[in-house]
Amino acid sequence: MTDIIDNEPLDGVEEGKRLIRLGGDTGLSLTERLAERFQKLTWRTPIHTMRLKGRFPLKLIAVPDDPVIGDIRRGQLLLGGDISFQGEKRGIGALDFTARDWPKPFADYVHSFAWLRDLSTVATRAQGAPIAERLMSRWLDAYSETVDAQAWRPDLWGRRILFWTAHAPLILSSTNLVFRSSVLNTLARGARHLDRGADKAAPGARRIAAWCGVVAAGLLIPGGDPRRMFGEAGLIRALGSGLSDDGGAVSRSPAMLLDAIMLLAMLKETYAARRLDLPETVQEALAKMVAALLGVTHGDRGLSSWQGSGPVSADRVAGVVEATGVRTRPLRQARDWGYQRLAAGAAVLIVDAAPPPVARLVEGGCASTLAFEFSDGTQRIIVNCGGSQDATTQLPKAISAGLRTSAAHSTLIVSDSNSTATHPDGTLGRGVAEVELSRQESDVASRIEASHDGYVRRWGFVHRRQLMLTGDGREVRGEDALLPRGRKRKAAVTPFSIRFHLGAGVQASPTADGLAAILRMPGQGASGNALWQFRCRGGTLQIEDSLWIDPHGRPIATQQLVVSGEAAAGGASVSWALKRAA
Repeated sequence: MTDIIDNEPLDGVEEGKRLIRLGGDTGLSLTERLAERFQKLTWRTPIHTMRLKGRFPLKLIAVPDDPVIGDIRRGQLLLGGDISFQGEKRGIGALDFTARDWPKPFADYVHSFAWLRDLSTVATRAQGAPIAERLMSRWLDAYSETVDAQAWRPDLWGRRILFWTAHAPLILSSTNLVFRSSVLNTLARGARHLDRGADKAAPGARRIAAWCGVVAAGLLIPGGDPRRMFGEAGLIRALGSGLSDDGGAVSRSPAMLLDAIMLLAMLKETYAARRLDLPETVQEALAKMVAALLGVTHGDRGLSSWQGSGPVSADRVAGVVEATGVRTRPLRQARDWGYQRLAAGAAVLIVDAAPPPVARLVEGGCASTLAFEFSDGTQRIIVNCGGSQDATTQLPKAISAGLRTSAAHSTLIVSDSNSTATHPDGTLGRGVAEVELSRQESDVASRIEASHDGYVRRWGFVHRRQLMLTGDGREVRGEDALLPRGRKRKAAVTPFSIRFHLGAGVQASPTADGLAAILRMPGQGASGNALWQFRCRGGTLQIEDSLWIDPHGRPIATQQLVVSGEAAAGGASVSWALKRAA
């Protein structure tokens, strides 16, 4: 197990630090889209078919372990004859691998063979092998000789190599030599496909997955040493383009970072199967990634909800982190990763204090700048609605789109508009370009002051937010201000609202003066049945309905506190406090 306890060299924020959104606010250019399309068309040409030919392995050099536990519920459904993911369920008997109407998350789950992990978690080899071989045979019938734009996507091939090799006992224990040969031959063809296509995958977890597949093939297919060295160089490049210097994902999505960590944990076991160590550069990157991931966990050790990620459960986070062998503290003061963590007593406060990711680096990006989440022990008190990427497929598209808006986050919203434009194709448009940030620490309190320019162009205001967490973790004080900047506004006054979405089970009751609310915590434990009081000055407080996407992707009815007001030409300011009363 690797101990990386001291992450202080990366753990600091310069006074008045300005973070700038680099790379523009557009997605792939027309030229890039045409090049991507042309690349996929070449996969079906005779030239590419020739490139896939070569010697086929008779067996694998080694069989690595899968260090991550699968989903028990999904595994039991597989034993019962159904394959399910994010609310989409299909019977195995009628599953058509060539179907094009599957929701994207379900299609990726099926074609990546990630379901092998779930199956092996609940089944013995004797129970699981017939199911795995049945599905494998049908996939091979459809795609072993047909290079398909979806099924042969580089990132899916990378994952497929990792899952096929880690769960080889389920798919290679058959006495049917023709079937075994077909699996191994297709595996080798997929590795050759990746040799030329891994760098074509999108930056981030997809490209990391593709290069992990190249390296794994080099380690496990006989004669693979040149491929392994080639793959290691590509993987290091993929980590460089997919991660920020502080270990966060460039997409700023905790779910994507967790996914990339899982891939590297599987690759580490592939090296271990050959009695080799993960390259030092990769191990160093993995240590930073784990620290950055832990920096966005709450007191319940589950993930907070940012950039389309849902609140991934503590068990899943712990399982992936344990698989890496890395021990480290949470990253408190990130740079480009952008999430500032304040912790005192049993309280944890996490702030999005950086510009949103550029369009080409994220799917389903969110306008969440200066939003925060807050928890007391295991109870989440203030949250973001979250989960636009992790929600079940049954969730209406309009609601999924709404989860990406500024209003779905605990921050200030000017005139019901987004601080950064959200596009229907999942990309982000114009809006926040700069965030200015300062942070001070003392035994008495931790303080963050940050501002963004997302409302300057349209409304002529900068949003400045100040947050302070007391040293005992029992009080959060905040101030949200709109400061005039830029062009003159036409409207005499501009409406705004500050939203505080409440965690699941938290019940809000207004006080008689209409300026405060009592928040009652649910459940048992250190924070169960506790009382917190919210009070504001400078706006009108209302309690409204809200929703929260839970760790299973399901919408849960919740409440939100909404402080409303109007900003005149000179701006406006609202102060508020959240204090534990019992």
